Amino acid sequence: MKAWFKSTRDSGGIGPRSDRDILERLAFESLKEQRRARRWSVFFKAFFAIYMVVVLFLFLDRGIAPTTEDHTALVELEGVIADGGDVDADRVVGGLRAAFENDGAKGVIVRINSPGGSPVQSRYINAEITRLKAKYAEKPVYAVVSDVCASGGYYVAVATDRIFVNEASIVGSIGVLMNGFGFVDAMKKLGVERRLMTAGRYKGMLDPFSPRDPVAEGHHQEILDQIHDQFIDAVKDGRGDRLVDNEEIFSGLFWTGEQAKKYGLVDEFGSASYVAREVIGKEKIVDYTAKASIIERIAERIGMAIVKTLGAETIIQRLTIR
Repeated sequence: MKAWFKSTRDSGGIGPRSDRDILERLAFESLKEQRRARRWSVFFKAFFAIYMVVVLFLFLDRGIAPTTEDHTALVELEGVIADGGDVDADRVVGGLRAAFENDGAKGVIVRINSPGGSPVQSRYINAEITRLKAKYAEKPVYAVVSDVCASGGYYVAVATDRIFVNEASIVGSIGVLMNGFGFVDAMKKLGVERRLMTAGRYKGMLDPFSPRDPVAEGHHQEILDQIHDQFIDAVKDGRGDRLVDNEEIFSGLFWTGEQAKKYGLVDEFGSASYVAREVIGKEKIVDYTAKASIIERIAERIGMAIVKTLGAETIIQRLTIR
C-alpha cells in the first residue's frame, strides 16, 4: 500500500477529486489487509485447535505402558455396569487380561464402586475373572470396595479370592428388578385413546400405556426368578462356606461393610493401597483400567444429550440387578 501511495503522489495528481480517490483507495487497501489478517487469524486458531485435539487424543488413548518391574495391577469398576456405559464388560475384561498376562503383576486388585447394572455384563466379568484365576493360579485377585458394591457390582466381586471393604461401604442387594411406568388411568382422565397394533399376542406386553396382563406379568416374574437364581448360584460358588446360612442375604437387602462381614459377604477391611502393600506385598500400583477413547466419550455425550432432549428414557423399561 505504501508503494501505491508513493506512485500516486509522484504522478502529480492534485485537487479535490484526486484527494478523494486517494482516500478511497487507502480505505480499500486497509480493508483488504484487515481481511487478510482475519483469514490468517482464523487459520492459526483452527490449526491450534486441531493440534490440541490430536495431543489430547494421543494423551487420553495411549495404551497401558508394559512394565516388567514387580507391581500390583489395578482394574477399576466405577459406575453403572452396562454395555457401552460407565463400566463396559469388554473394556473391563481387556484390562483384566492385560493384568493377568503381565509377569510383573504379582497380584490383581479389582476396585469396585458400582450400584449394579446389566446382569449379562456382570455375569460376563464374573466368568472372565473365574477363567483367569484358573489359568493363572499363582496370581491372586482381590476385590476392594470403596463406596458401593451392590447387585451387579457384588456379582463381579464374588469371583475374586477375597473381598476387602470399608466399614461404611454399602454391600449386597442380591436381587433383580424390572421397572417401568403405567399411564392407563392418566390417559382415561385426559380422554386419550391408545391405538397399539402388534403381530404376536404378547409383543406389546411392556407397553406402559396398556392395561396390566396377569399372564405377561407371570412371564416377567419367571424371567426375574431365573436370573436371580443365577445370581444366587454365583454368590454361593464364590463365597462358599464363608456365607452365613441366612436366606435374607438373597432378599435384595444391603448392608454396611461391617454388617456384611458378619454375614460372610466380605472378608476383611482395607483399601487398595493396603492390599497392595500388606497382602500382595507390592506397594507400587499400575492402573490397567481400559479407558474409553475421546471419540467414544464425545459420542456418548452427544447420545445422552439426544436422549434427554427426547425424554425417551422415561418410558423405557430396563432390566437390572440392583
